[in-house]
Amino acid sequence: MTEIESKHGLVSRQCYELYMAFADLRNFKAMLPEDKKDMVTAEYDTLTATVQGFNVGVKVHERVPYSRIELVDYGAPLAFHIVIHFDPAASDPYKTDFHIKVEADLNLMMKMMIGGKIKDGLDKIVDGIVDASNGKMPEGFDPSKFNV
Repeated sequence: MTEIESKHGLVSRQCYELYMAFADLRNFKAMLPEDKKDMVTAEYDTLTATVQGFNVGVKVHERVPYSRIELVDYGAPLAFHIVIHFDPAASDPYKTDFHIKVEADLNLMMKMMIGGKIKDGLDKIVDGIVDASNGKMPEGFDPSKFNV
């Protein structure tokens, strides 16, 4: 298994607030641009998408309230495990140390081709969450569409 970890981000929200936004997988679909939403199906515990002709899905494996959410592959072409961490920030009890870890069954060629892209994608997610928590919303983003 290949392990890939995002950078850590200091999110200007308490752990429980951030956790609740991630606990419902339908919220991920709400974050997508309108032209991508038809490629995604989301329920509370599962999310499936068509990406470059491949069907990829995740399902919740475990929720540890306000601390972490674990996702596993669900009809995906390869095995993976994702852990989303919501840790209290040491510097401020009203902020969260947020990061994501992925373990994926990548062969050497796949690791070389997409390992760096996965890391970049995870880092962009962390940056986006940090920015959003500081009031910097992506263009076209409507926070009222979330099930929190």
